[in-house]
Amino acid sequence: MSRHAAAPADPTGERPVLSIEHLKVTFATDTGDVKAVDDVSFAVAPGEILAIVGESGSGKTVTAKTILGLLPETAISSGAVLISGNNVISVTPAHLRQIRGLEVAMVFQEPSTALNPVFTVGWQIAEGLRAHGNVSKKEARTRAIEALGKVGIPEPEKRVDYYPHQFSGGQKQRVVIAAALALNPGLIVADEPTTALDVTVQAEILELLRELRDVYGTSIVLITHNMGVVADLADRVVVMYQGDVVEEATSEVLFDSPQEAYTRKLLAAVPHLGRNSASEGFTERAHQDTDVLVRAEHLVIEYPGRLGTPAFRAVDDVSFTISAGEVFGLVGESGSGKTTIGRAIAGLNKTTGGSLKVLGYEMLNFKERSFRPLRKDIGFVFQDPAASFNPQLTIGECVAEPILIHEDRTAAEVTKRVEELLEAVQLPRSYADRYPHELSGGQRQRASLARGLALNPKLLIADEPTSALDVSVQAKVLELFKEIQAEFGFAALFISHDLAVVDMLSHWVGVLFKGKLVEEGISSVVMGSPQHDYTKRLIASLPVPDPREQALRREANRALLFG
Repeated sequence: MSRHAAAPADPTGERPVLSIEHLKVTFATDTGDVKAVDDVSFAVAPGEILAIVGESGSGKTVTAKTILGLLPETAISSGAVLISGNNVISVTPAHLRQIRGLEVAMVFQEPSTALNPVFTVGWQIAEGLRAHGNVSKKEARTRAIEALGKVGIPEPEKRVDYYPHQFSGGQKQRVVIAAALALNPGLIVADEPTTALDVTVQAEILELLRELRDVYGTSIVLITHNMGVVADLADRVVVMYQGDVVEEATSEVLFDSPQEAYTRKLLAAVPHLGRNSASEGFTERAHQDTDVLVRAEHLVIEYPGRLGTPAFRAVDDVSFTISAGEVFGLVGESGSGKTTIGRAIAGLNKTTGGSLKVLGYEMLNFKERSFRPLRKDIGFVFQDPAASFNPQLTIGECVAEPILIHEDRTAAEVTKRVEELLEAVQLPRSYADRYPHELSGGQRQRASLARGLALNPKLLIADEPTSALDVSVQAKVLELFKEIQAEFGFAALFISHDLAVVDMLSHWVGVLFKGKLVEEGISSVVMGSPQHDYTKRLIASLPVPDPREQALRREANRALLFG
């Protein structure tokens, strides 16, 4: 893998906004020093969007934190991080505080944790202004309103006095960007700014970041593992692997002809809508002649209101079926009701109205005692295996748990079954003795899949099982899911907001919007020629990992998305 010297300054002769030269960052730990960044060099020109990509542990976030001087005390750094001629690594703490906000600002991944819930957003933006100069309360408020207006918050004069919980996820991210913009810094470092957002909201945030560059000349360092976002937004890309820069090129050159094996592997792992569709060539619904395992008719699920507020209807008059052997993809954004439906099928949420029959059992007014014998026929793979595993049990004990509850087997038989399951999900047998924290995210998700399959279920419910994984790990887990589903022949409800992933796995897909099923059909047909306006908007919002194709899509879809 090649080493890269610092990128040249902007060809116009302007000094780079950011220049990183031979940066090394090491963390002191109880077991010795860990090298997180190893001799990294690159530069960012004025008005340029540079994406730093790589998987977990590549060093991209450590590099981003170094730019703002946010490394913990256990970190030892050397080299130079130059912003307007000042080396962030060696300046005094007081000087560093002046650089932050005035020269460079950061947009964090999770806006809910970046904003203080007990203060209004206007106060929080104004606090940053007052920290960097003698600004009156009135002037700070005026500039906070201006910043909110810049990022497209409606009625900024009124909403400046709102608290964070009064904004949606996408609006919270806009508020965080407004706070970063308040002092007009020349550089913004955005660490996974769209990871937690729905695709339509993500499209709006990407449009906003592009506008900041085009209108205000702001330079942006974008940290992400989403190659669609890179193709949509970045001028230039730096690829990191194990703390080193392995490749650097313009966005188009990188996607057209990646030079390094790691970059090629990274790009090959990215799901691309319309490619490798599980239902390619289907002209009618597969498995329609097999037994119906799940039948929903005019299903209604409500959450009771509190303190006199009306009930919230999460699922509203939804009808669908899932047949034996079929992978049914359920897509929709946050709050669409997809997880509520999955949990209702598993008997974890109560239904309110209509009918939901699971394996022939009516879930309306169901009783746990009578439903319990059917639980062994339903497997569940959760979004976050780290949270769903008991940290005090070994992986073998976690996988064995459903077998011990539902089946009368000897200890030797259980051990043998656990080993078979771990082999089926391509984990070594020895991993049975490890604890959840000793496995990587992808390995934990494989173990979660093994537990879901422990009782040979007729139906598997997978709720966003790959959303927290790196792209190459996600690709392996998805390929494994496909292989195991074909081998074992179970039906699956696959819940996700990632349309490309759903298209890759599902034979049939349903689209939920605000609790209603607005469209369903053969996956490749729905994705290729959507009928409902909401489905069109969803598909239009999904960036594809190809800069030229994405530029054409963006222009064609701008009117549809932004009016």
